[in-house]
Amino acid sequence: MTGVRATARIEARADGRGGTSLPVLEGEGPLAPRRTRAHGSEARVMIVGAMSGPLGGDHLTVEATAGEGARLHVGSAAATIALPGQAKGEARYDVRLTVAAGGELHWMPEQLISANGSELHVSSRVDLAAGARLVFREEQVLGRAGEEPGRLTSRLTVRLGTRTVLDQELSCGPGAPGGWDGPAVLGGHRALGQLVVVRPEFEERPEEPRLFGESAALTPLAGPAVLVSALAPDALRLRRTLDEALRALG
Repeated sequence: MTGVRATARIEARADGRGGTSLPVLEGEGPLAPRRTRAHGSEARVMIVGAMSGPLGGDHLTVEATAGEGARLHVGSAAATIALPGQAKGEARYDVRLTVAAGGELHWMPEQLISANGSELHVSSRVDLAAGARLVFREEQVLGRAGEEPGRLTSRLTVRLGTRTVLDQELSCGPGAPGGWDGPAVLGGHRALGQLVVVRPEFEERPEEPRLFGESAALTPLAGPAVLVSALAPDALRLRRTLDEALRALG
């Protein structure tokens, strides 16, 4: 038995009247993107999970593009839960985001939960032109309440023009390299997240490194970008920490 292969595609363009249109909005299988009410000039899309998953053997892909002058906000209707499936092998979830010069993209889905017995590889790649704006939020929870996590590997790559400003990978759960739950990595926490913000004005007014509470830190990246990395005992406190960091950035 093989897993599900499905792709969702979202394309946002400036409509010439001060707003943003969505000429491409399509999905397959468990990925159902839905247009929601616009917020000013920003087009908003919600990804609705039409099926359980990703399950073992599934390969899901979301592609989103914000063209020049377009503003796009992408969220999800609920958490994504990685589950074991009947098909053998790990599941894959690929996110591919592209933002043109003068475009803006907010990638703000709900958390990803790694359920016991699951195996998931998440690969997120963001390609930005000079002058693009980005808010990228990623939240991961290791296990549902009272259970051990599945195996989760997550890689995030952000490129600005021809320069890579961030490329990092983390593996957690059974079979991951030793020490993933130790004090140098997660320190016993079960919720981890990051926030990447790219704004042209950071070139002239760079952000200073700083802490948010005991388990979150802001780190300036090469170019007009910052990374906030956070740990928390649960999803609610993780969200509060990342929201605090985003408000502090203005």
